[in-house]
Amino acid sequence: MALSLQSLLFIFASSHFTQILADAATCSDCFINSRAAYYPNSDEQGTETGRCRFGSFGATINGGDVSAASELYQDGVRCTNSKYCSDKGVTIVITDHGSSDRTDFILSKQTFGRMAQTTDAAASLLSLGVVDIKYRRVLCSYPGKNITIKIDENSNYPHYLAFVLWYQQGKTDITAVQLCEMREMLNQVGLGRNMTWERASTSRPWD
Repeated sequence: MALSLQSLLFIFASSHFTQILADAATCSDCFINSRAAYYPNSDEQGTETGRCRFGSFGATINGGDVSAASELYQDGVRCTNSKYCSDKGVTIVITDHGSSDRTDFILSKQTFGRMAQTTDAAASLLSLGVVDIKYRRVLCSYPGKNITIKIDENSNYPHYLAFVLWYQQGKTDITAVQLCEMREMLNQVGLGRNMTWERASTSRPWD
């Protein structure tokens, strides 16, 4: 489904970076201690039913290096088990919301294995199920991609509009979206956000 030419979306990216309290000091670039598990699905990717409602895109974005998180951050994650883990870590994209066994992250199986030093170490790492990790927020980068608006399949013209944003670059948060008529730039309405941006028409339909 495409948006009508009579509508225009304004997207505001906040300059406020999420900051995390660590070691009694606020530091957006510090590593935070945590734990991670992985999705047990056989295809080693993330889930297509994540709460961010990305569908199959949520399992394959970033080459499948994706995760569910108890808090929604875009993070670099590295395992701290020196016997099996590499010190390089992996870069992941959050596509779901959840936690398991006191973890902050549920990684795709391939991502969990990529934290290991070798292929053999990856098998041993996967057998552990849950490992201690360190993470920090990093820049999102999608070379050759522009931010994309994907209309949710539950949208029902002209009464309900919902969409998700793909390929958001950088280290900022989109905190507000407004929809207005393009012809006269009037009737601006804010969109509420749960896991998607959405608007139910109460006074007039969206065009």
